[in-house]
This record gives sequence, structure tokens and C-alpha cells, in this order.
Amino acid sequence: MLALSGKFCSHSRAALLLILALVVTACGPSSLWDQPRQDQHIVRSGETLFTIAWRYGKDYHDLARWNNLGDGSLIYPGQVIRLSGTAASTAKRTTTASSKPASSSRSEVKTEPALKWAWPTSGRIVADFDGGTSGGTGLSIAGRAGQAVRAAAAGRVVYAGGGLIGYGQLMIVKHNDTYLSAYGHNASLLVQEGDKIKKGQRIATMGEGPGQEPRLHFEIRRNGKPVNPRQYLPAR
Repeated sequence: MLALSGKFCSHSRAALLLILALVVTACGPSSLWDQPRQDQHIVRSGETLFTIAWRYGKDYHDLARWNNLGDGSLIYPGQVIRLSGTAASTAKRTTTASSKPASSSRSEVKTEPALKWAWPTSGRIVADFDGGTSGGTGLSIAGRAGQAVRAAAAGRVVYAGGGLIGYGQLMIVKHNDTYLSAYGHNASLLVQEGDKIKKGQRIATMGEGPGQEPRLHFEIRRNGKPVNPRQYLPAR
């Protein structure tokens, strides 16, 4: 009886060790890949520096500088992108700036004149900007399926695709070093990444947003941060 009990305990210990090994393995490198640190982002296929900056509400210039990426065009899947500046880089800027106070972000010192904007489409505003506190980072404009979506200002297309969750088929336009605009929930994109576009040019057709209703999600971002488009668009 004692021999059987000893054999049972031996098997129990072996099973327990096997379970512990599996738990440790599950918390290994593959888990870290899926859950990077909060101040890091692992590049996925199809992502650009602009989409990563857009996702986290950062200025793409800052991401490029913090990660020594130059103009930011050479990023690749699996690359780790830092989402904030390091203490070392801040200290370096402090010691090298003799006449001006150090700045932890390029966006704090960028100043460019505001653009003359135009409404990207016609229709009723069904969801307004609320500062991003509950997802309201722009305007939601109702319309008809297939309705024309136009560039709110001249610029260059820096992203066109469906890689950002919650935006559907999305287009991001760079207008200058300060301002970007975005057009989401499109049915079709009529221009490609890298294309230069004019103010008022037809760039997409309206698709379905939340609730499967035809609408356009429109954003303006200044130095990477969402701003209220109504402050820039002409009065209706």
C-alpha cells in the first residue's frame, strides 16, 4: 500500500513539473512578441511610420527621431519602435542647447501657418469632435453610399489602406510638417500612397461606418494630436 502511495506521489510530482514547464513556456518570447511594452510598438506588415504615429497620437517626426529612422521610410515588420524619447536623448539636447530651452518633442517647437481648408464632403454631422475622450477624434459626416470624398487641402497621400482598426478603408494626407488629415470608412480609394493631390480633388467614395450607415470619418491632426475640424473648416 505504501509502495503504491509512493508511486502515486511520484507521478503527481512529475505531472506538476510538466504543468509548470508549460506555464513558463507560455510566458516566453512568443508572449512578449504579442504584448510589447507600453512604450514600444512592434511593426506589423503593411504599417508605416504615419499609421503608427496616428494610432498612438504621436508626431511622426518624433518617432523618427527617437528611433533614428531618418525620414521614416525604412521600417520593416518585427522592428521595435520606441514611442517616447529616452532620458539620454533629453539630456543630450539639454547640454547642446546653449541659447534656447531644451524641448522633449519636436512638436513643441514646430510652427507653420494654418491652411485654408474645405469640407471633404457634404452632409449632416452625426458625431462631433470631443477631444478623443470617447473616440471622438474627428467628425462623422452622413451622406449617400458612393458619395464623393474630396481632399480638404492640397498635400501628399502618405497612407491608403485598411490596416488601422476602426477606420475601414482609410486615407491619410500630409499637408505640411504640421498638419495631417484623414478620411475613413471609404468604399473605394481613388488615389494611391505617394500621390500628390489638390484641394477639392475627388480622392475616395463614401462607404459605411458604424451601424452600416453611409458616412465619412474626417480628422485633422496638428503635430500628431487630433484637433477640432470645425475650428479650421469654413462656416456652412
